[in-house]
Amino acid sequence: MTSKPHPLIALLASKGPVAVAFSGGVDSSLVALAAYKAMGDNAIALTGDSPSVPRRELEQARMIAQQIGIRHQILGTDEFQSPDYVKNDGSRCYFCKSELYSQIHRTKALLGFQTVCSGANLDDLGDYRPGLSAATEAGICHPLIEASMTKAMVRELALEWGLEIWDKPASPCLSSRIAPNLSVTPERTLRVEKAEDLLHDLGYPVCRVRYFPGDVGRIEVPKNRLPELVNHFKRVKEFLLTLGFVQVEIDPEGFRSGNLNQLIPLTQKMRWTQPA
Repeated sequence: MTSKPHPLIALLASKGPVAVAFSGGVDSSLVALAAYKAMGDNAIALTGDSPSVPRRELEQARMIAQQIGIRHQILGTDEFQSPDYVKNDGSRCYFCKSELYSQIHRTKALLGFQTVCSGANLDDLGDYRPGLSAATEAGICHPLIEASMTKAMVRELALEWGLEIWDKPASPCLSSRIAPNLSVTPERTLRVEKAEDLLHDLGYPVCRVRYFPGDVGRIEVPKNRLPELVNHFKRVKEFLLTLGFVQVEIDPEGFRSGNLNQLIPLTQKMRWTQPA
């Protein structure tokens, strides 16, 4: 007796040929895998590329798409040409996602898909997510939300389906490291990328280098690894100074996801918070 497909596969099969906005993170990778299971070559994964995307993340996205077997294409995006994006006033993600979805829609006729899907999950609702507002305006569907899947459920299914990155930590874009109201530029995101590359090479897979006014770089790693970072600090500081940072610090509070969001005014956050 043939077993029924997972509800996520059935959901995607009902949407016709689909494009998945694919970052290579666990959420969009699960959607891409489900789409491929549902419709094979009628599914395609599309990855945006700009100075805000770390090269290591772009290469991993290519690798994951290849492992899944899904068609994959890289699309250049031009969010850095938008003054609203560059000014980084707390709504940056809205303009980034608007640009990405615009570029994806432009390929619709050429690549032959009907629906664009994101990797947003149920936990993203009720949170500060300007990008979800852009998705609503662009008519993007969210299969994981429609399937009532939380992040924990996404990881569980990704493990069950054999995705090697099922436990991959979140990796927001490089622009998210720039303090609010400090202009986002390719030069600054490149400094952050090279600084974090060094930390990765030193064995810190979870790390952030936050960029503050005055070219201050503040390093975050998990709190239990702060003593190790102190031992590496001389080497790390010297390297970051060569990149153009003027001051380098270790954040004694350790790694906190979305740490810079606390600097965004509450009124701005409320504007972009999605109803749960």
